Amino acid sequence: MRLIFLCSLLCAATGLCAQKTVTAVDELKQFYNINELPAYRSNTYAAQVSTYDTTGGNNDGFGGQYSFIRRNADSSLVIFDVKGTGVVNRIWTPTPTTDTLDFYIDDAKQPTLSINYMDLFSGKVYPFVQPLCGNQVGGYYCYFPILFQKHCVIVSRGKKMMFHQIGYRLYNKGTIVEPFTTNIGDDVKNALNAISGLWNSNEVHKAKAIAASNAGTKITDTSFSIKPGDTRQVFALNTGGRITGIEISPSSSFASLYKNIIMRVFWDDEKLPAIDCPVADFFGFAFGKPSMQSLLAGSENNICYSFIPMPFDKKARIEFSYVNAKDSALASVGLHAKIYYTLQPRKADKEGKFYAYRNSEKTKDGQPHVFLNIQGKGHYIGTVLQAQGLHTGMTIFFEGDDSTVIDNTMRFHGTGSEDYFNGGWYALLNRWDSKMSLPLHGALDYSLAFARTGGYRFYFTDKMSFEKNIYHSIEHGGEHNAVPGLYTSVSYFYCDRPQQLSSSITNENTKVYIPDTINIYPQFSSVEIGSDMNIKTVWDNNDIGQSFDITAPDNGMLKVNLGDIPAGYYKLFISYAKQPGGCDFSIWQRQTQIAGWHSSSANDKQKVKDMFAGDIHITELNNAATIQFKTAGEANKFLWIKMMLVKK
Repeated sequence: MRLIFLCSLLCAATGLCAQKTVTAVDELKQFYNINELPAYRSNTYAAQVSTYDTTGGNNDGFGGQYSFIRRNADSSLVIFDVKGTGVVNRIWTPTPTTDTLDFYIDDAKQPTLSINYMDLFSGKVYPFVQPLCGNQVGGYYCYFPILFQKHCVIVSRGKKMMFHQIGYRLYNKGTIVEPFTTNIGDDVKNALNAISGLWNSNEVHKAKAIAASNAGTKITDTSFSIKPGDTRQVFALNTGGRITGIEISPSSSFASLYKNIIMRVFWDDEKLPAIDCPVADFFGFAFGKPSMQSLLAGSENNICYSFIPMPFDKKARIEFSYVNAKDSALASVGLHAKIYYTLQPRKADKEGKFYAYRNSEKTKDGQPHVFLNIQGKGHYIGTVLQAQGLHTGMTIFFEGDDSTVIDNTMRFHGTGSEDYFNGGWYALLNRWDSKMSLPLHGALDYSLAFARTGGYRFYFTDKMSFEKNIYHSIEHGGEHNAVPGLYTSVSYFYCDRPQQLSSSITNENTKVYIPDTINIYPQFSSVEIGSDMNIKTVWDNNDIGQSFDITAPDNGMLKVNLGDIPAGYYKLFISYAKQPGGCDFSIWQRQTQIAGWHSSSANDKQKVKDMFAGDIHITELNNAATIQFKTAGEANKFLWIKMMLVKK
């Protein structure tokens, strides 16, 4: 009896008797059991090792100086070395190689895993398979959990590493884990199949799957009409519960340059809304168009959807407001709202309430754009960002790094803005060059003409837990926050207390900015090429990307489509190079000549910047400009650098 009593005291003091071993399946379940998203991961340490330039410069991996912790005697590179009990939960790179990576887990003298770096992402080596591992929008990503009890070291057998980010979490002291092994059991395989089944579903199937996973799911359906100045309540509950899904249709109602319909969500007796955000921004529209189809939120099948679980204590209310715009004639809109919910109240000691913070601003010189800066206990689960430069040209504002201070300690420092969104290499073909949506991350847009882009990323096993505070921001420009822009971000997070955050919704920051000066670059232009034309892309103008080196026949034509340019009257300018063998050229709008004939011939190569060519009227049905060529013998070359349109 005395022995039993002493054992009971020991168990109570240490917590060892009832402690569950953390396994790979426990981590994997979080990718398909979305109900766990509000749960705290209390007293854990979320952090990242990356290749950022520690001097404050922009050499975040190009030269490789900051891409390893130390070089071993055999010239291999240690890129990760963390002690404690934890898990590697994210590996990202835009520059994988075929060199071997060795993972040393705990006290292993030999690598627990040796793998071709590329095969962390290729799908060729189990369990590093899609959709948890893969590559798109220029980045390679791996979310398969690699657990360790005491120590984890990752060594590259290559001679040089470039860009990477390795995220990890350290568990509470005393936690017992099942360390990573290459012997994959059926439970892991079943979990990976469950992830694939949910992630590859469309919006309708996701809604059914998530509703089915919540016992006692109820649904309210509300159709309503709303006009400027109106506020319409679509959901109210005066008891504890949790919202498990929100669907608003038709999503086409929000595809506009004006983001005037605002969604507000209130919890309990809190004075400020937990969500106070234009519908378009919350559901991942970018610059007036639907652009996100993530696992948690987006728009698909003409429906805006969110399956982010939102528990509350006593009451909840959802309403929509239609704010006036001073320079737009706005019409009444008919909408339908479907709210999924249960009567299971928040577990206050284990779960946070959901909040979303929108920050829309003209960036400040020398200061980063702040995603979130709050006090409290909780975790950060997602970012949606639209970014647009105020200067025409390359999107160099996206060179900026993200950084995160948690509980007064720098935990994360990134290597570039598209890197933060699991992408890489903006302005390169089939990399970060257009919108693309994946379950956890994606590119919202990419346009050199409008100098704008954007991305989103959601966090599951890698959610950034904080006990006291979090400061999460991103730079605009590679150094010193010196490239001006318009940034609009929505941050998604859970917290134990309401925050005094004002979204500052104004006429100015709910209208998509269209610049008066628009640059058309060969690199991403939509062109139609006439007969017998030969075009090579060349890096002849590094500040704005690639140019077209054209060899043309007599009367050859290159038609440049301007369908994305707003209708109106413009002055048209062209940049090109005079060079030996240059031909004559003119610019036409269909069969109407808008520029006289000019020679591009010269004894020595010289660039001609922004030469005025003529006036052009762009309409919905007449939206192209054609460069036409006159050649004679070897005088048949033309180097096109860009076109520029300035609104009259």
